[in-house]
Amino acid sequence: MQPFWDQRYTENDWVYGEAPNAWFKAFIDSQPEPGRLLLPAEGEGRNAVYAAEKGWEVFAFDFSPVARDKALALAARKGVQIRYERMDIAAFRATDSFDAVGLVFVHLPEPLRKIFHAEIYYALRPGGQLVMEAFTPEQLQYQSGGPKELSLLYDPVVICQDFPLLHRLYCQQEIIELNEGPFHQGKASVMRLLGKRP
Repeated sequence: MQPFWDQRYTENDWVYGEAPNAWFKAFIDSQPEPGRLLLPAEGEGRNAVYAAEKGWEVFAFDFSPVARDKALALAARKGVQIRYERMDIAAFRATDSFDAVGLVFVHLPEPLRKIFHAEIYYALRPGGQLVMEAFTPEQLQYQSGGPKELSLLYDPVVICQDFPLLHRLYCQQEIIELNEGPFHQGKASVMRLLGKRP
């Protein structure tokens, strides 16, 4: 998968645009003060840079070195600093704690997803929040992006079950209009989750 993403990030100026994801942006804008933020599979850095502009201390990672380089270049151009490492999701372990974690279209096969989501929960400090947006199985009806394999698409019930101890503030499926670079355009079926670790 890494060669595929390296090629996609190389061949396009901005795969999903420079602006942050709308659900993630709404979360960041609603917080009374910034904190420490983790962004796994962050790609070209659009969410990381936005959060850093709002004063967050940002830790991001992705398995694509091309994505990492583009994210760091975007941060430099915007005059902010982010910590961005090259790492595969399968290698992630919750060795640090964060005030928030953002998962924006991070689609994984079930065995890896469950392990990863467990680690994400333990990466949240008590009171820390998880904000997530992902495509649902109904997204196969639309041409606005996302995986084409049913097993990689997320049902809100299943995802909420991945975080049984999380206090769910919001967990719903929605039909939205995506406008995120050339690969996320048009009507889409997504699930949106916002939760807090007790």
